[in-house]
Amino acid sequence: MTTAGVPTPVGTDGEPEFVGEFGWALTVLLREWSARVAAAVGDLPYGTRGYQVLAAVVRDEPPSQASLATRLGIDRSVMTYLIDRCVESNLVERQQDPTDRRARRIVPTGHGRRRLDELDARVRQVEEELLGALPEAERALLHRLLRQAANGVAHDPDRCAVTADAMRGGSGSPA
Repeated sequence: MTTAGVPTPVGTDGEPEFVGEFGWALTVLLREWSARVAAAVGDLPYGTRGYQVLAAVVRDEPPSQASLATRLGIDRSVMTYLIDRCVESNLVERQQDPTDRRARRIVPTGHGRRRLDELDARVRQVEEELLGALPEAERALLHRLLRQAANGVAHDPDRCAVTADAMRGGSGSPA
């Protein structure tokens, strides 16, 4: 079946998919993923935002507080409180930048690295449960195909920033 020369996608039941089903499916999955991830990391200071900050600090070069705020799209004053809570929780620490005595870098602690490993395991579990209706091989294929498609249209190679923007309801597109 085709419409204007474009094949109409057909579902596994042999019926044509409705227009917009792709967007609907992504929206349903993203909303459910967001809610479940928020619950999974809710014991972290500032929940999902705290998780995004901890992930960025652990996985990348130690950022300044200002660059971290810009990267994740978090207001600088909010970032100050967020980092303060993460310091109090022994997840990160502020260290003097060796190239600029006025600047401080946000550096993960050993405890922060271990907590991120634990939280990443929780998020992986959430994702496995969310896609539980699919056989394992199809889940792996879906992950690979989505990553490939996203890489093809990503305007920002910073995955953490893109995720933070999406969870705030942003478009992920440059202004």
